[in-house]
Amino acid sequence: MSGRGSGGIRARAWLRVLLAALLTVGLAACAGPGGRLVHAAEGIRVFDLEIDSSLDWARLHGTRKEVWTIDGLPLNEFVIVSHVRNDEHVLLGAHERKHRPDGPWFRAGMRPDELRDVLLDAFRQDGWTRVTASGLRPARFGNVDGIRFEAELTEPGGLRYKGLFGAAERNGQLTHFFWIAPEEHYFPRDRAAVERMFDTLRFVDGS
Repeated sequence: MSGRGSGGIRARAWLRVLLAALLTVGLAACAGPGGRLVHAAEGIRVFDLEIDSSLDWARLHGTRKEVWTIDGLPLNEFVIVSHVRNDEHVLLGAHERKHRPDGPWFRAGMRPDELRDVLLDAFRQDGWTRVTASGLRPARFGNVDGIRFEAELTEPGGLRYKGLFGAAERNGQLTHFFWIAPEEHYFPRDRAAVERMFDTLRFVDGS
């Protein structure tokens, strides 16, 4: 029984590694307007933000949302969501507000704890469980006040993740960003480098 179980775990692990590799190659190969490889640099421009990164990322670009990864989306992802308007889903999901008034909708003027809770509610809506947060605190991104916090959460398949979160309201719209990775190996491996990214993230004019 134990041998069969360990074999299944090894098979699932190899499947995750293969999927991660395929996703990373696919993202890095996107040379068109949809995505590209971003090398470590200072002043990387994303929407109305600038970020300094000591890591290389595969970057998938959208109109108001970007997804970056190092090893493939199951293993780590850094997400930036920009210009979320009043009454919009915080992850820019389908608009179902009249059917779910308690859903993860952004409202201008939310308190820091409300903003944290609505961001985590979006993960719960997507099937994540055991979602908890800690370390809610004020933060400053350039000349814009915001919040930061950490979270622990379990993805629908049962893998345990940890994450770093940041958010700010600017001109009545929400910009937020988060990095999540499995709590074993990937999160501790890159945590310090990603925290430095969060420390340097700043709003700039012109977008």
